[in-house]
Amino acid sequence: LEMMILPALQHGGYDHQTQVEIGKRPGGKKHRVDVLARQKDGKAILISLKWQQVSGTAEQKVPFEVICLAEALLTNQDKFKKAYLVLGGNGWTLRDFYVSGDLSNHLTHSRLVDILSLESFIGLANQGKL
Repeated sequence: LEMMILPALQHGGYDHQTQVEIGKRPGGKKHRVDVLARQKDGKAILISLKWQQVSGTAEQKVPFEVICLAEALLTNQDKFKKAYLVLGGNGWTLRDFYVSGDLSNHLTHSRLVDILSLESFIGLANQGKL
């Protein structure tokens, strides 16, 4: 999935690194994002990628990933500008729910994290509009 978004980030003018440790997750384990992109102003954008080819456990991991990304934003406002969770693959039964923003009805800070389909994210990244 990383290899699918990296060309779009480059085209959009973003510098990027993959598999970057950004701190600790709630609970104390290391928090590593799939991609850390930087705009020309130096502010970092956190990008987490989830692939679901067939139905499975990736869907249940989405809320915790949103919690972790929101926590990183809240505790590092000087470093991180935005966070995205990108959902790729055809196996999502809850994709519409997640990308609709309805998760914010259940998680306090989920509005800080944009959950997008792979196609929507690539479109924004290509245009430099993250």
